[in-house]
Amino acid sequence: MRGVQIAILGIGLALAGFGVYMAQSYVAQTQQALVAAQARGAAQAPSTPTVTVMVTTRPLRYGEPITEAAVRAIQWPADAVPPGALQRMEDAIPDPTRPRVALRAMEPMEPLLAVKVSEPGQPAGITAMLTPGMRAFTIRVDQNSGISGTLRPSDAIDIYWTGRGSDQGEVTRLLASGVRIIALDENGDQDRSFNGIPRSVTIEAEPEIIATMAQGQSTGRLSLSLVGLDDTTPVDQFQVDARSLLGQEAQVVLEQQRCSVRTRRGSDVVMIEIPCTN
Repeated sequence: MRGVQIAILGIGLALAGFGVYMAQSYVAQTQQALVAAQARGAAQAPSTPTVTVMVTTRPLRYGEPITEAAVRAIQWPADAVPPGALQRMEDAIPDPTRPRVALRAMEPMEPLLAVKVSEPGQPAGITAMLTPGMRAFTIRVDQNSGISGTLRPSDAIDIYWTGRGSDQGEVTRLLASGVRIIALDENGDQDRSFNGIPRSVTIEAEPEIIATMAQGQSTGRLSLSLVGLDDTTPVDQFQVDARSLLGQEAQVVLEQQRCSVRTRRGSDVVMIEIPCTN
C-alpha cells in the first residue's frame, strides 16, 4: 500500500514538472516572437532625416548674452525646423568677444531663432527690434492719450489725430491702424508687462507714416487705441467732426440770386432790384 502511494506521488511530481517545463517553453517562445516582431518593425520603419539645430541649455532672459555654455547642438527633424533657426555654433556665436544677446525670453531646449537674438555685438536696444525697412517713432503719452492697463512691446495699436481742420473746426482722423509697439518708456523687453500709463510709446512703421505721426504730434494731439490679439481686420481711413459726432448733417446755404437795373434820375444813377427772369 505504501509503495502505491509513493508511485502516485512520483507520477504527480513528474506531471507537475512537465507542466512547468511546458509553461517555461511557451513563455520563452512568446518572448522570442515579440523580439523578432519588434526587430522586423524597426527594420521596416522609415528613418526620419534630421539636421543640426542650436538650442538653449538654460533659461535666457531679455538682454542676456548668448555664450557657448548657454547653447548646444541637437538633431532636429528636418521637416520641422523653425524658420530662421541657427544650425551651427558659428552662427550662434560668430565672435565670442562680440556676443549676441537675447531679444526675447527663451526656455531650455528652445531652438535659437534669428528673430530672438541680436546681431553680433549689438545690444538689446530699439534698433535691434526694428523690422528691416521700418523706422522707430516715439509718441508722448499721458492720461488723455486713451490707452492704459497692461501693455507690452509687440502689442498693436491704432493712432488717431485730433486737431483743427481747415473749415470744419476740430476733427479726429485715423492716421494709422495696426501699428506695432516696440518699446514702452524705451524698454523693449517683450516679456515685461507695463501696468498703468507709460510716459512714452515707441512704434515702428514705414517712413511715410512716421512723417505723418511727426506732423500730427506737432499740429494736434495723438490718441492711441489698443488692437485685439491677432486682429488683422482692415480699417479704412475716416475722420469725425462735431457735426458727425452729434448726428447733424452739414447744411448748405445758397445765396439768393439778385438782379437789378440801372436808371438815371437827373444826374444820379440808381440801382433798382427786379425779379430775375432766368
